[in-house]
Amino acid sequence: MLVNSPVAAQVASNTQIAAANTDAGDYQSSDIVVTAQKRAEALIDVPQSISVVRGETLERQQAFSFQDYAKLVPGLQISQSNPGEARLILRGVNTGGTAATVSTYVDETPFGSSSGLANGAILAGELDTFDMARVEVLRGPQGTLYGASSLSGVVKFVTNAPDFDRIESRSRASVETVEGGDLSYMGSALVNVPLTSNLAVRASGFYRKFGGFIDSTGLGGSDIAKNINDSKSYGGRVSALFKPSTAVSLRLTAIVQNLDSNASAVVESDPRTLRTITRNVQSRFVPEYTDVAYRLYNGTLDVDLGFATLTSSTSYSTLKESLRDDLTVYFGSLLGLYTDATGPAADLAEPQHTNNKRFTQELRLASPQSDTFEWMIGGYYNHEKAAIIQQVEAYNPGTFTTFAGLPQLFDGALTSRYEEFAGFANGTLHFGPRFDLTVGGRYSGNNQNAHQDGVGLLAPAELSSSSKEQVFTWSAAPKFKFSDTGSIYARFAKGFRPGGPNIVPPTAPPEVQTYKSDSVINYELGLKAETADRSFGIDISAFHIDWDDIQLLAQVGAYGVNANGGKATSDGVEFTATVRPTRGFAVTINGAYTDAKLTENTDPIVGGRKGDRLPFSPKVSVSVNGDYDWSVGTNATAYVGASLRYLGDQAGLFSPAYTAAYGGRSNLPAYAVADLRAGVEFGRFSIGAYAKNLGNVAGKTSVVESFFPRGATGTGVIRPRTIGLTFGAGF
Repeated sequence: MLVNSPVAAQVASNTQIAAANTDAGDYQSSDIVVTAQKRAEALIDVPQSISVVRGETLERQQAFSFQDYAKLVPGLQISQSNPGEARLILRGVNTGGTAATVSTYVDETPFGSSSGLANGAILAGELDTFDMARVEVLRGPQGTLYGASSLSGVVKFVTNAPDFDRIESRSRASVETVEGGDLSYMGSALVNVPLTSNLAVRASGFYRKFGGFIDSTGLGGSDIAKNINDSKSYGGRVSALFKPSTAVSLRLTAIVQNLDSNASAVVESDPRTLRTITRNVQSRFVPEYTDVAYRLYNGTLDVDLGFATLTSSTSYSTLKESLRDDLTVYFGSLLGLYTDATGPAADLAEPQHTNNKRFTQELRLASPQSDTFEWMIGGYYNHEKAAIIQQVEAYNPGTFTTFAGLPQLFDGALTSRYEEFAGFANGTLHFGPRFDLTVGGRYSGNNQNAHQDGVGLLAPAELSSSSKEQVFTWSAAPKFKFSDTGSIYARFAKGFRPGGPNIVPPTAPPEVQTYKSDSVINYELGLKAETADRSFGIDISAFHIDWDDIQLLAQVGAYGVNANGGKATSDGVEFTATVRPTRGFAVTINGAYTDAKLTENTDPIVGGRKGDRLPFSPKVSVSVNGDYDWSVGTNATAYVGASLRYLGDQAGLFSPAYTAAYGGRSNLPAYAVADLRAGVEFGRFSIGAYAKNLGNVAGKTSVVESFFPRGATGTGVIRPRTIGLTFGAGF
């Protein structure tokens, strides 16, 4: 198999670099440098499990979204049915709550919500990858350096900095067809300009229009429409770098991105098997949409003080989502306004607006590189304001005219504030050239408050609540470098996810008014090694995770709340192996075995029992990636490639109602996806062809219960077979 390989760089950086370069046969490529420990280091020297996907690989594989490059990262799973609405899962740590277990970073900026009150779990920042230097994925808890919500890891987007050495411009254009759907087209461009010897600016922009492939066919009285789930993603990034001296640099960055979709990529499926009933069909009574908008502004100052480097990172970001969900079947059935036999007497919908505003400031001192001891100390401040505004509306069927047969159902809002202070320290002690020990700790405290009010038949009483907590996290990682290209390490680390207030009356029992942070402790043993000529490399790690005080929905007396209850474990192995049998040819195999399960029963309202698998975490996932490049003439390079990913079956969410109705939890079937690509790069120009999901597999990515006629269950699906052409030019 000729495969276009990623830099699946849990493997030592040396091992993977060639697979990402256009010249895959360059065995002597320099080490990959990562910033996982907030200082530049060669990947082989970092004692933890990390994958890196370089920008060149992302572009060649047309990998713009989480779903596109999850195959390049062992152990990373995505639960998603809408662009911009993604739940990230690492090492199986997931129970389907409202707060994220994987933190998203853009350079020095944490992005998204830290709390459980702003839908942070499903709103991971899905930034476009054009002109991205790399994506780093840090597996295992990262509480020491990355703080809250890095319970099981971090996904870090590292952007290209402005370049002082050259004027650069580059553009790409693509067109593609999707099986049974509309045409898609995309364009992107960048320019880098050194304005003076110490000031440079880099700007990029993109527009991507994805054709829909889901039809609404009138089932159950719904409207008839073709390819309703079309979407678009557009935006840009501008960055200025100012270096008045060799000791001082200031980088200012602004990022803007919008992701707009007209319907979800959900199809109606048999609730027992989750097999699709009719290919690429969903019943839609009220037109749905989801619009997500990212805005991020950052200033990073570095000052070399001689004894240490002072870094200040100041960021302000907003994440906004507007959507309308079709609730005709779900609420209509409860209110006696819908039956499968008669259809809807009224259409029902839920418009919702989510707005999260976040300011962060980090200040840290880091020592220079040393053969004896390296240290880092810092402080962190985070302030967030969030609001979720919802309505439940009834319309005359097939219109947006208000239905007169019901009173106002619901119009309400939940507003919240999250404030955090933290201090952290990290140090590496070198016991000679071969053995070192890295330890770190972080103490953080957060204050939160929330307020809820609303009007209408379904509105709750006006309520307010608050919470306060302090958390200490730590890490320790011994490493032995048995050769210049090989090391073994162990890592022990704690991560946490913040607790928070519950919206209940002040007379509620104390144990109901707030919920605590949950935490994991990760035990890991790993090996990174490659041959001296870099023709073979291996990276493998084994881990055990104890997850305590899991945040779950619960029923305590008369209150439905977030609560701490139950425990879970996750045991697994992750690996990446790369072989280069000859110049220009590289094959990488990566995979993960993850056994994540409850070790205690959850609250009955959740429905989880001891021994149950955690949701959306396959036991087995394997990918084969590689490429073959060769010279054509004097200044052209041709390439061919392919990739194959197998994803094992996945248990769905805990659901007592589903279990009672069908005798067990939902289970997403296993599937395998193959991609192909080929192209020629000649001088300043390139042309390529690609095919994604060559077998036209209907792989399932999520489960949506109770929203469709005739008892059908909704399942998110990957895009069908897609065939495209791409053209590039650079100057």
